[in-house]
Amino acid sequence: MTANYVPAADLLHSWRDEVLSGTPPVLYPVGIGELERIEIGPGRVLLLGGAPGAGKSAFTMQAVVDALRTTSTLRALVCNVEMTPTVMMDRQLARLSGIDLNTIRLRKLGVEHGERIDDALQTLEPLAERLCFVRPPFDLENVAASADAFDAGLIVLDYIQRIKPPGKHGDKRGSVDACMDYLRQFADNGVAVIVVAAVARSKDGKGRSTYDGDTLNLASFRESSELEFGADDAFILVNDPNDDEGVTLKHLKARHTEAKDIALKFDRPRQRFTARTMASAPSGKLQNALADLWNRTEAAEDESEGDA
Repeated sequence: MTANYVPAADLLHSWRDEVLSGTPPVLYPVGIGELERIEIGPGRVLLLGGAPGAGKSAFTMQAVVDALRTTSTLRALVCNVEMTPTVMMDRQLARLSGIDLNTIRLRKLGVEHGERIDDALQTLEPLAERLCFVRPPFDLENVAASADAFDAGLIVLDYIQRIKPPGKHGDKRGSVDACMDYLRQFADNGVAVIVVAAVARSKDGKGRSTYDGDTLNLASFRESSELEFGADDAFILVNDPNDDEGVTLKHLKARHTEAKDIALKFDRPRQRFTARTMASAPSGKLQNALADLWNRTEAAEDESEGDA
């Protein structure tokens, strides 16, 4: 076997220049307040899990759309095996317009909704050329080919247990292992990756199977330890049993930063997540742009509540 290694001395000068350049890594902002701590960017794999109905897909699409809103050069590809593109767009229209999802889903929009719908569509239309959705087959070869053809810098798999990797694998665990290994290679080639995964019930103190937040941990991701191993950050969405809108984004693994849970509010009728704790006033160009976008979204929501 031929040895394959690189001496530190060969890396020293380029590494030193990079460290001293003052240029931070590329990240795609996806929110304000505590949501600013979520790091999505080239070379990174973010893993998101949660019980059925916890809001995994809603949170993921919100992050994708807001990353596109704040990063004008970004192109994103979404592979969702359970929802059609129109369903996902309905949800974003509800979030951005402040109109409840059922009104949009059932196509019961009236004259009173016109201005907010127009404003939301004006937000979505410029993003349409930079967002695409994978059509069947839902396998990794199609995802890779589609991402190359679309020149996607962000790839979303929702969810990984339903997406097949190339080749034959003995069982579901082997399939997920292989899939995650390929996704790690995608990231190593400069693509940002978001992986949505199902989680398994855990046993509580009385031996009952539950999705209770106190029992969910890294071992809760179904089928594979490779999921948490290959991810740079791993989160699980946990609903607050005492608050219909309360959600905690449990930060279970952080390869580059400190793992710290994020308290969220989930407005289900409008499919919108917001951070419960706000950060100090933004100071950077992207932070200011994102704060302005969020303020416009909040204004739409306030107007909707006033019409109720």
